[in-house]
Amino acid sequence: MKHPLLSLDIDSQHRAYREGRLTPADLIDEVLARIAAQPDRHEWIRVLDRDALMTHAARLDGESPDTLPLYGIPFAIKDNIDLAGVPTTAACPAFTYTPERSAFVVERLIEAGALPIGKTNLDQFATGLVGTRSPYGACANAFNPAYISGGSSSGSAVTVATGVVSFSLGTDTAGSGRVPAAFNNLIGVKPTRGLLSASGVVPACRSLDTVSIFALTVPDAERVLAVTATFDTHDAYARPRPLTTHGFDPTRFRFGVPRAEQLQFFGNAEAERLFHEAVAHLETLGGTRVEIDFAPFLDAARLLYEGPWVTERYLATQPLIDEAPGELLAVTRGIIGGGAAPLATDCFRAQYRLMDYRRQAEAAWQAVDVLVTPTAGTIYTIAQVNADPVRLNSNLGYYTNFMNLLDLAALAVPAGFQADGLPFGITLIAPAFGDAALLPLGERFQYASVETQGATAHPVPAPRPVTGPAPGHLRVAVCGAHMQGLPLNHQLTERGARLVAKTRTSPHYRFYALAGGPPWRPGLVRDAGGQAIEVEVWELPAAHFGSFVDSIPAPLGIGRVELADGSRVAGFLCEPHGVADAREITHLGGWRAYLAQIASGPN
Repeated sequence: MKHPLLSLDIDSQHRAYREGRLTPADLIDEVLARIAAQPDRHEWIRVLDRDALMTHAARLDGESPDTLPLYGIPFAIKDNIDLAGVPTTAACPAFTYTPERSAFVVERLIEAGALPIGKTNLDQFATGLVGTRSPYGACANAFNPAYISGGSSSGSAVTVATGVVSFSLGTDTAGSGRVPAAFNNLIGVKPTRGLLSASGVVPACRSLDTVSIFALTVPDAERVLAVTATFDTHDAYARPRPLTTHGFDPTRFRFGVPRAEQLQFFGNAEAERLFHEAVAHLETLGGTRVEIDFAPFLDAARLLYEGPWVTERYLATQPLIDEAPGELLAVTRGIIGGGAAPLATDCFRAQYRLMDYRRQAEAAWQAVDVLVTPTAGTIYTIAQVNADPVRLNSNLGYYTNFMNLLDLAALAVPAGFQADGLPFGITLIAPAFGDAALLPLGERFQYASVETQGATAHPVPAPRPVTGPAPGHLRVAVCGAHMQGLPLNHQLTERGARLVAKTRTSPHYRFYALAGGPPWRPGLVRDAGGQAIEVEVWELPAAHFGSFVDSIPAPLGIGRVELADGSRVAGFLCEPHGVADAREITHLGGWRAYLAQIASGPN
């Protein structure tokens, strides 16, 4: 192998490309060599031959990492997602077809420069969380082959964890993009339903499915998400990203955890220990722990397989299961076959119950910014799952089955290792379209919790500095009665604003107490002969920024205020004519000092 020490995180590869140490052809040979050198864990169904891979590499001629965001980056595709000219099996040979066109998300990735390496193993028809339900073999864990890799996106996770590809595509209906991430020390992105197109994806439950992403690091996952999260008008279930989305400060946040009696680890004391350590880590990262009632989430989860949604799985495979049921694995056939029984009345009754649970679950978001659970409460050996396939699979879905039913976004993040060396992970959860808000916290948490990427020896890179507002939010500097604890602060807090920083302006401002009315109106004026003035920076949802600005009386307005660190942020400024009759208080350095002075009496 020419590049045996190359880390396949995207930054490392792009650095090697820019420095001339690597070409896409080199990369392909390196990937093929790694596949050949590693034990067969039954992670692949089909690897493209070298000629086909070189054809993909040839498309990159004349391009570079500066022109294509995923230039020369290898990825794997779960074999229920189409790659043009390559058979799609859904882990059922009798179902096989060869698509003429790639899935929408695969097309986006190839256009961005990524190199498809092959199709990966899965639980048949994406039905399972174990990775053992495949005629192509049980996919073994990247750390210990006696243990399950998690499913249904088993092969996709293992190919990334073992350092063969940089990222992979899975799908996630009930946890298939998260459980394998936890069991293989990976980042797993479970996007909001409809954010990624499902065109060219074999459906499991079409109304609930989403394509998912496995990556070695959060920045890698973020790049892939940015490329794939493109609205597809041809997918009836696709949804455009709204202009404003859920966000929070990843250095100062409230996180919800289930009540102690609602946590379940299925007898695994190591997993329980690691979850409590994860909670402590989040507190050191700036989080405030809040217990929430997890009951509506659990109630919704039970609907997935106990309710009529299994009928969607039956619809997706009906011709095969009706005409040739023996072509399906027995456990898969038993689960999907149950979908023929529910009536229309059962469907509507379950929909009504789900809406009740969704409304109850919404209460959590009034108290927290992000919800945190174990990704899975325990892990099993392949032998254990084979001996009790349905019950143990159900245990693995305890923290995952509710997610798409309740329309939530999730990020699975590594959270350390059990004493036996097997990985453990947690999941960060946000309301729909809060996907981007989870990434900075996930990046900080991964670095604080584990040292290496997947099952490789390559270190997790230090997190990038947290800068700028949360997605869908704006920041504003206030210098008077809108500051914390003062009379107009409610105009910020009632709009969901949060204090980000207490700081000062650059030393280029004059400060005034404006004439007339109560002492609520300061005037901040840019002046090279001024000094630094105390301010607070607040972050509020962009959707409420307009109504906040509309409440500001003349001669005040919103401009750009320069802070002590040289950055600029929206903030209160006063028109020059407004200070004609005002009292200058620049020398006091801030509004609180002025209030303290007038409270002490005339001077």
